[in-house]
Amino acid sequence: MEKKTVRDIDVSGKRVLVRVDFNVPIDEKTGVITDDSRIQASLPTIQYLINHRAKVILCSHLGRPKGKPDIKFSLKPVVPRVAGMLGKSVTFMEDCIGVETERTINVMKDGEVLLLENVRFHLEEEKDDPTFARALAKLADIYVDDAFGTAHRNHASIVGITKYLPAVAGLLLEKELATLGGLLKHPAHPFGTLLGGAKVSDKVALMQNMLDKVDVLLVGGGMAATFLKAQGYEIGQSLFEEDRLAIATSLMNRVAGNGVRLVLPVDAIVTDDISDKGVYQVVPVGKVPKDRKIVDIGPQTVERFGEELKKCRTVFWNGPMGVYEIPQFAQGTEAMAKLLANLKASTIIGGGSTAEMVINIGLAGKMTFVSTGGGASMSFLSGEKLPGVEALLNK
Repeated sequence: MEKKTVRDIDVSGKRVLVRVDFNVPIDEKTGVITDDSRIQASLPTIQYLINHRAKVILCSHLGRPKGKPDIKFSLKPVVPRVAGMLGKSVTFMEDCIGVETERTINVMKDGEVLLLENVRFHLEEEKDDPTFARALAKLADIYVDDAFGTAHRNHASIVGITKYLPAVAGLLLEKELATLGGLLKHPAHPFGTLLGGAKVSDKVALMQNMLDKVDVLLVGGGMAATFLKAQGYEIGQSLFEEDRLAIATSLMNRVAGNGVRLVLPVDAIVTDDISDKGVYQVVPVGKVPKDRKIVDIGPQTVERFGEELKKCRTVFWNGPMGVYEIPQFAQGTEAMAKLLANLKASTIIGGGSTAEMVINIGLAGKMTFVSTGGGASMSFLSGEKLPGVEALLNK
């Protein structure tokens, strides 16, 4: 990796501010964290710093508190989970900046861990305000970015702070960049990419950037409706992007020109009611009723996608195959997850809702890598520079 990492600097006895991604789901009624995978992902960096006698200051956001304190978005419930995982006490500060925070940090001992309150309780965070960035920098001697999920944001705790402190990558950020970078530079072939989700527009740049790297491109989810419409199929009441029909046609032409196999659904699950009470049926893509909406890929498509993916040595997946929040419309998505979990291939999940779903059904451990960043992974694989990475020191 071109950027310096935490291994490249001396952290012993230093105050090290680590930007982690503890934006975890917390049950509003019980205050219990329902998925701690992002905390687990940050543990190698935190433990490395503890082992090397650093004073570890953890910094994160949680949710969207709109620039002011809100108990619903406090990071306080995260403290016992982090402490339990580390097997040691973790101090919590009621603010992420200020005299009291500085005073507490200045008496920390080597190897101790402290968690700051939500940086988004300050409006200046998302504005990348230099005064706020300096206030954060005042807390530490070294900055470590280990929050890949926010690396595409120009925020004070991600970019602004690097102007005032030596800034390096954490072990998770290093792993994310190495794994996703490998897809762009040297994937094992055949290389298949499975894309879903609602909109073509969300994936256009990624598809364009990866077309000369993949061998087969499989498209499901709501975005498949736009491709089917561009091919002249009746899609009923299915949502599609009319202003993206030309782009879909252009992509299909480019795919054909590059020798890439584009695989679209051959059948679909349709309904007139997108709810758990909705009555549904399976139809070929050429026979979607005009009063129905496509809500999932059908069993023949699952089989066809499976035949293609079983040939691959590398598979990247981002985006559900249907309205996966509703059980009867999640069958295609779950079938793809189970298929990938049993492939003899490198399987990489591109964060966001796809990662959430794979984690929820207990298959994350069977994937080669599950990214912690949805938007960040999309931006990176689309060929965009990530501000949070660009700001770090070069080797």
